[in-house]
Amino acid sequence: MIELMGEVTEDAFLGGKLRLRQPKSGHRAGHDAMLLAAATPARSGDRVVDFGSGVGAAGLAVAKRVAGIKPVLVEIDEGLSELARANAIANAIAAEVLVLDVTSIAEKFAAAGLLPDSVDVVLMNPPFNDASRHRASPDSARAIAHVAAAETLDGWIHAARRILKSGGNLVMIWRADGIADVLAALGRGFGSLMVQPIHADAASPAIRVLIRATKGGRAPTCLLAGLVLNDEAGRPSLEAKTILAGERPLPLAMP
Repeated sequence: MIELMGEVTEDAFLGGKLRLRQPKSGHRAGHDAMLLAAATPARSGDRVVDFGSGVGAAGLAVAKRVAGIKPVLVEIDEGLSELARANAIANAIAAEVLVLDVTSIAEKFAAAGLLPDSVDVVLMNPPFNDASRHRASPDSARAIAHVAAAETLDGWIHAARRILKSGGNLVMIWRADGIADVLAALGRGFGSLMVQPIHADAASPAIRVLIRATKGGRAPTCLLAGLVLNDEAGRPSLEAKTILAGERPLPLAMP
């Protein structure tokens, strides 16, 4: 299957601690996946599920940081799933890879071993570009990964809510200008929200938001200080370099 995907590259993440094969063209893992992993509050023994995992970048990065977890990588694309399996083996990470549409009915999730109320943590980087405002890529895989239908967000959050245990955590990354949609969707069944904006530089509005939400949580929403990716000269900030190298997690990952 991998041979059918065309040319692939091997890229280093987490300061070289994680190496991933991924398609040379189309959707490619980058900073978003590593930031998502750094925001994930997993502990040894947790059942951690990565929705829309692609080649496994975020889920495998969590497993590199937290010993004692076997991430479940859920991806609709069979070719990317094969790469995820190969990447897990190459990085000596025990992972389960499921070819599954995140918006599938509960019975299909159960048949794949993802029963209701059975998971500690779900992390996800859903397609988040508004189709009405963004021209879809001519590359079909890239378009699927980036452009959301009207029901995409609700469907992904509903699936996470269904499989999470009470008190389990959902962690996601989304475009900053769509935060109102995320907060509305999370209002059904989630609380204790923590939100961290991500800025390209200190002078620019946030481009992304990382959000942690607890199933059944009741604590007030907490807005954290933003993470600035680049300094005034356009170089990666020290904080961003530390996070992206896997040297420490983001505050959302703290208990």
